[in-house]
Amino acid sequence: MTVTHDLGADALAAPDVAGSELLRSTFRRHAAGVAVITAPGGAAHDGRPAGFTASSLTSVSAEPPLVSFGIGTGSSSWPTVSTATHVGVHLLGEHQRELAATFARSGADRFAPPTRWTTGPEGVPLLDGVLAWLVCRVVGRVPAGDHRIVVAEVVAGDAGAREGRPLLYHHGRFNALRD
Repeated sequence: MTVTHDLGADALAAPDVAGSELLRSTFRRHAAGVAVITAPGGAAHDGRPAGFTASSLTSVSAEPPLVSFGIGTGSSSWPTVSTATHVGVHLLGEHQRELAATFARSGADRFAPPTRWTTGPEGVPLLDGVLAWLVCRVVGRVPAGDHRIVVAEVVAGDAGAREGRPLLYHHGRFNALRD
């Protein structure tokens, strides 16, 4: 992947408080699917895996199969994700609100019980009970303000790991679909 434009400090001036609040208020009204992104721990990170809850997951391209997600550079998972060659992408079901909350909670030991997981392809932590999962090779990290947009190519996965309805994030909380 070639990055030709830096969306960092020069391109994206720090928004004022009203601009940031406008963005937050607007996106509270946007329902988004909930995913957990995981990365294997390396020697530089005490060998501990990292993971976080994301609602910014996007399908980018079918050929090659690419996804993207955003991660804050101040998050506890960023140091591990910043050097990871592969990541796991897990689509959560409505039965996994507590798992989503665990991976969203700052300072939590996200991989301790009751979280159930195994080591998958490329050493990526794979969470049990998810609706679907992917293992992806990181092909780019694009600066975007205080975040990075990570672009990754799908190399393995299970699109139907479990039947169920998706978990959604809307109005600042986890929600389920209604009939």
